[in-house]
Amino acid sequence: MRWFPVTIVLAAWLLAGCASTLGDDDAGARRAPQQQAEQKEYPGVVESVREVEVDSARTGVGPLSGAVIGGSVGGSVGSGRGSTVGAVIGTVTGVVAGEAAEQGATRPGLEITVKLDDGRVIAVTQSANKESFKPGDRVRVVSDGRTARVTR
Repeated sequence: MRWFPVTIVLAAWLLAGCASTLGDDDAGARRAPQQQAEQKEYPGVVESVREVEVDSARTGVGPLSGAVIGGSVGGSVGSGRGSTVGAVIGTVTGVVAGEAAEQGATRPGLEITVKLDDGRVIAVTQSANKESFKPGDRVRVVSDGRTARVTR
């Protein structure tokens, strides 16, 4: 029974690794696609920029950390079967709390409205990085058909 809490933590970790996570709206800016995908560029002019909060990418670290901490704290309560039950309850509670904390995490971002040279107006939300944009700036919208980002 001594390995039971370790088994629960390991199972939570493996399940967190299986969770499907969608990348950031501007994920293409940081990593190349697994397959060679054509990216199209659309030139345009920035019409407006506003600050927004962007959901952080879910990594599974929150639930995993919660499982480890909750299992450790719960396992220290009581002895024998009480300790095992405490570890299980602590692990489950930690996973739930860690997932909630990770889902609530946000970071600063920008919603950039661009009038493309072909007349269309689009809005792209992306993380706020070192590039700054202001109305009137000439920019390129780079898109792979699923994601888009604004760049100079």
